[in-house]
Amino acid sequence: MRKYKYRIVIEKDEDDVYIVSCPALKGCYSQGVTIEEAIENIKDAIKLHIEARKSLGEPIPIEVLLDEVEVCV
Repeated sequence: MRKYKYRIVIEKDEDDVYIVSCPALKGCYSQGVTIEEAIENIKDAIKLHIEARKSLGEPIPIEVLLDEVEVCV
């Protein structure tokens, strides 16, 4: 079993629900009422996403670099 490590982005929506996504895996997102729940849910979503890619013979994206930018508006 191979371990994969991905960065996630957590945002809070207008209904106070935490929305979490994995930018390296396009379309991979989940949610939770708490941050902890959102993190556990995205772990499940990532596992399912990787399993689906494997079953289709698609490559598994490997995250290479994530950086921050600052924008003044």
